[in-house]
Amino acid sequence: MDPSKSSEKSGSLQPLPPAYPDQPGYPNPQPGIYPSTSGYPGQPVSPPQYGQGSYLGEQPITLQPMGYVAPAPLANPVQDYLGYSIFTMLCCCFPLGIAALIFSIFTRNANTSGQQQEAEKNSRTARILNFTALGIGIVFIVVYIIIIATSFSYIKP
Repeated sequence: MDPSKSSEKSGSLQPLPPAYPDQPGYPNPQPGIYPSTSGYPGQPVSPPQYGQGSYLGEQPITLQPMGYVAPAPLANPVQDYLGYSIFTMLCCCFPLGIAALIFSIFTRNANTSGQQQEAEKNSRTARILNFTALGIGIVFIVVYIIIIATSFSYIKP
């Protein structure tokens, strides 16, 4: 690139905007010269440092960051049947035990978040699944014992 051509292109062909007129009661300051508090008018001083403060005559407002306020847990928590669910999952009927365990955990979460109706609904579902899993497990154990007992009776020495 030719530097002379780039300087020609960078120049603006549009005229500069007009200067702002002087406002009545406000002097038009020159760049780098600020009103002085030392008593010497027109003396160059550093720009004023603006801090966090309020306007004159206003009370400062203090804001604190917002935080998450967790709802209070239930005063009378609903039973979650967590131990019963673990027992039925390991000893009786694995698929229904897993479903009962999930609903037991949902019940516990609803208890801690203060949702009474949701906790009652999940607790009822977990109890029904646990009873069903226990019933199926007992039926399987009884059938297994009957099969084993009858198979030994047909064995001839």
